Order: sequence, then C-alpha cells, then structure tokens
Amino acid sequence: MALSANIRSSLFMMLGMGVFAVGDALTKYSTQTLNLGQFMFMRGILCILLLVFLASRQGVLHRWRDTLDKITILRGFGEIGATTCYLVGLTHLSLAFVSSVYQAVPLVVTLGAVLFLGEKVGWRRWLSIGIGFIGVLIIIRPGGGGDGTGMNAYALLLLVGVCFTALRDLSTRRINMQIPTVLISAMTSVLVTMTGFVMMQLDTGWVQPTEADLLHVSIAAVLLIIGYHCIILATRVGDMSFASPFRYTSLLWAIVLSYVIFNQAPDQNTLIGATIVVASGCYMLYREAITGYRKRKELRKQKSLSA
Repeated sequence: MALSANIRSSLFMMLGMGVFAVGDALTKYSTQTLNLGQFMFMRGILCILLLVFLASRQGVLHRWRDTLDKITILRGFGEIGATTCYLVGLTHLSLAFVSSVYQAVPLVVTLGAVLFLGEKVGWRRWLSIGIGFIGVLIIIRPGGGGDGTGMNAYALLLLVGVCFTALRDLSTRRINMQIPTVLISAMTSVLVTMTGFVMMQLDTGWVQPTEADLLHVSIAAVLLIIGYHCIILATRVGDMSFASPFRYTSLLWAIVLSYVIFNQAPDQNTLIGATIVVASGCYMLYREAITGYRKRKELRKQKSLSA
C-alpha cells in the first residue's frame, strides 16, 4: 500500500531526528580524544566538500555570491552561536539533558516571530509559551547542582544556544527563496568551520587524529548532511503542521543513546520538564493548524461569494 504524503513526511522527520541524535552521540564520544574546535574544523571541511559536490551536481555552484546578502549572513551568525553553544554544552552535559533543553526552540521561535516579525499570537499560544518555559526551568532547575543535570554555566550556555537557534530559524524565513538551499548550507558550513579553526587554536591546537578519529568525523559529517536532507524532504513532501510534531522524537533518540552509549539516564526532573515542554510545543502546533484551517476556509468562502 502506498504511503500518504503526510505519513512519508513524518517518517522523513523521524529519520532526520534520529540521524541528528546519532551524530550528536558520535560528536560527544569523539571529543573525548579530539578537542572540540578540531572536531568542528575537520567535520566542517568534509561537509563543505560534500556540499560543494552537491551544488556542482545541481548546477548552482556559480551562484555562490547570492549567499552574501545580509539576511543569509545573519543566519550564518545564528548558526555559529547555535552550533558552538550546543556542542560545548554537549561535551560537558548528558545528551538527554541537552536535547531536553533544546526542545524549547519552537517556543523561542514563536516568541521571536511575535517580537521581531510582527506575527499575531492569541492568548492560548501565549499561555503555551509560558508553560513551556516553566518546563525549561524544571529541567535546568536554578539553584541545582553542577553535575550535568542541574543549573550551571553550561546549562546557561545551552539557553543562549537556544536563542541563537531561534535567530537562525527566524532569519531563514526571510531568506530569498531563489537562493538554493545547498548554497545556504555550504556558506553556513564555511562560517562554522572557521569558528572551529579559531577554537582549535585557542585550545590545544592540532592533534594528530587516529584512524578511528578520522572515521568518526567522516561519519558525523555524512550524518549531518543526511539529517538536513531528511528535514528538507519532510517539509516538502507533506503538510508542515503534520510533520513538525515529530521533531520531538529527537528527545526519545537522545534518551536511548545517552543511556546505551554513555550510561547516563535522565533524572525525574529532566523527564517531567521535557514532557511539559514537548506538550506545550505540540499544543502550539495544533493551534497553528486550527488557525490555518480557519483562514483557508474563510478564503474559500470569500472566493465562492465573489464568483
């Protein structure tokens, strides 16, 4: 039986989230032997080569100057902050904890859309945003310990990373649709790779990688490209309102991988807070779908009356 467009979209979304989670676990494992800056630099070089190859195959490589506009550079700035904060937090905190905090990204994106893009949000979504942030506070619990599960400098850094991620996503909405996605990804990879090079110099410098290190970095780079490709397919194959809630499956992947690979099980506060954040995010998506349906219905009504 052929799968519907929405079912295929949800499968691509879940696959993409799983691929990203595996890549994050591999990153956390690899940075036990490589400094984080070197890992970012090496992975970035491979990503750039892959993306340049894809852009060449698509015949759009000659349009690389299109990515030098202000909005695309702003998106790159957001990606630098988001990636750096996320990976630094990931090397010091459990994968499940980091993933739980980052479930707040849709809430911050919605808040940013209201404040900076002039989007209208009703009281129900405001309430959902507020409840979601309460969930985040439960996860990081201000005043908690610094054992990788409570509030510490790295947990605060994750919150900064969430804001950078929201900046990246909000900027993406303003990018000219004529600019090929592969070129945007390539430009972003160049900026992140340069950041990794600087971080490497400020840390221990270049360390001769082992064959295992090279293998891990190569796999991480391929997984990153596959993950982005899955997300693009998920957003283009079916309805966004149907596929978006499946982003939260990344938390399930993170919990499993964190326990299996690093023997780090999330504590009760993390699970409770993550449940609240995910539930509030899903409710926001539900309200967005309802609002979109009503707008489409009203538009069809107006067209029928004017016909």
